Amino acid sequence: MLEVQAGGARLQLLPQCAAYLPGSDMLLVADAHIGKAQSFRRLGVPVPGGTTQGTLQRLSDAVAATGARHIVFLGDLLHAARGRSTDTLARVAAWRVLHADLQLTLVRGNHDRSAGDPPADWRVLCVPEPLRLAGLALCLGHHPEPDPQGDYMLAGHVHPGAIVHGGAHERLRLPCFHFGPAVGVLPAFGEFTGMHVLPRGPQDRIYVSTGDAVRALPNLHCPA
Repeated sequence: MLEVQAGGARLQLLPQCAAYLPGSDMLLVADAHIGKAQSFRRLGVPVPGGTTQGTLQRLSDAVAATGARHIVFLGDLLHAARGRSTDTLARVAAWRVLHADLQLTLVRGNHDRSAGDPPADWRVLCVPEPLRLAGLALCLGHHPEPDPQGDYMLAGHVHPGAIVHGGAHERLRLPCFHFGPAVGVLPAFGEFTGMHVLPRGPQDRIYVSTGDAVRALPNLHCPA
C-alpha cells in the first residue's frame, strides 16, 4: 500500500484499485460494474466470462489486506438491469455469506439507478451523494467539482487512467488514482471496465496501479 493525504484524511492506496481509510476501518471502492460482461453477452457481444468472480476475489483480497470492516461503493456497483443474471446474483450472494460481518454502503451512481438497488440478501445500505465522513465528501462523480462545504471531494465514475511512456515508442495505459487540490478520483475497481485519461493540472498527484503495487510516477504523460 501507498499512503497519501487527501483533504486531511489519511488514505492507503491498494493495488486492487481501492483506497482504505485506516482510521475508520473503511474500504472505498468505485465502479465495480458487477454484471457488465453478462450485460454485453445478452446483447450478443462476445466478451470474456469470469469477470464477476475476478472482481469478487480482488474485493476479498483488499479486505484481507486491510482488515476493513466496512466497504463504501462510490457508485455503479451493478452495471445494468440486463446484467442481473441468476448466476451473477448468486455469486455475489455467496460472497456476501463469506463476508457476513462486513458493513456495505452504496452511494448510488447512474448505473445503479438504471440497474436498480442490490438484492435484499446482499444487505447493502443505499444512500444518495455525497456521503460525508472523515473530512471527505464521497460521490459518484459525473463531473466532480470542489465541495461547497469545504470537504475534499472523492469520486468515482470517471475510470481514470494514465499513459506511461517507455522507450522506443512503447506506451502502457494503467488505472490510476488522480488527486487534485480539492477533488480526487478513484480508479474503476471492476474487472471489465475501460479507462479515461484526465487532464493533469500542475498540483495534481497521480498514482498508478500495476496490479502488484501502487506507484507515484512523476514522468506520467497526461495530455491537457
